[in-house]
Amino acid sequence: MRIVVAIILGFISTAALADSRGEPMRSDRVPDATDVISGLYAFSRFQQGLLESTDLKGNAEVKNLAALRAEEAAKRDKALKQIQDTIGTEPRVNKTTSAGITLAQPDDAEGPAYVRTFYAAQIPEYESTITLLERYLRTPDNPALAAFAREHLPVLRAQMKDAERTMADK
Repeated sequence: MRIVVAIILGFISTAALADSRGEPMRSDRVPDATDVISGLYAFSRFQQGLLESTDLKGNAEVKNLAALRAEEAAKRDKALKQIQDTIGTEPRVNKTTSAGITLAQPDDAEGPAYVRTFYAAQIPEYESTITLLERYLRTPDNPALAAFAREHLPVLRAQMKDAERTMADK
């Protein structure tokens, strides 16, 4: 089973990064404040979608973590909204992408396969968001958003490491 997880992680790590519109982001293009705000809102929609998906399942661990991440996303969005209003920008939203997440439904929603699927779904989203923030911080165009990114980057990295560890342990 660990081999399968390693193969999946290998595919995920080699996947092309995409911006909030679901389009590949050119490596020579530096993300601007609007790209970062859009990407962070998309990540929050993903986390909310995880919560909505887990509402249908029975695993208490998964439900509790999804609720915690959705709550953190709401707080992050509130702080981000203040920066967005100050900048005077509107995020780009891909209307064709659903915010709802559907986790694979193994026969046993309480079992380790479901828990691994839950954590595995998060890792590429964390990687994409972390990479977006790292790229933005190389040449930020807004000091408030740069400070926001510097504050949230270690938190996102720690959450991704926790997801990787937990997935490997299950």
